[in-house]
Amino acid sequence: MTNTTVDDSEPGRDGNVRRPTSLADEDDLDAFVADADAALVEFYTDGCGICASMEPVLGNVARALDVDVALINPRDDPPLVERFDVRSVPLFVLFVDGEPVSRRAEGFIAGDDLTAWVEEHAA
Repeated sequence: MTNTTVDDSEPGRDGNVRRPTSLADEDDLDAFVADADAALVEFYTDGCGICASMEPVLGNVARALDVDVALINPRDDPPLVERFDVRSVPLFVLFVDGEPVSRRAEGFIAGDDLTAWVEEHAA
């Protein structure tokens, strides 16, 4: 497995710096995925070390694939937990055209594996 780091100054294909967007609640999530052709969202909780270690990986995936990425903590939003059946974190949900198309909840996922998964399901 290769360790990767995020260079936040590195632009994506569109010339913009690609970093995960922090979302506050379900309304933010719905607006975020509605505006994106493809969006990868990590559901996390504060204090989750694996969740925190995925943030740079998400930035790398965003730059490699030119997809929008976001982070959301569903802890204080029970309807959001129920809607996405969040049983463990990190949970990754891939949205295409505003609809969830695939999900993974396997702990840490290497960047290459996450990239391949997004490519497979976003096509």
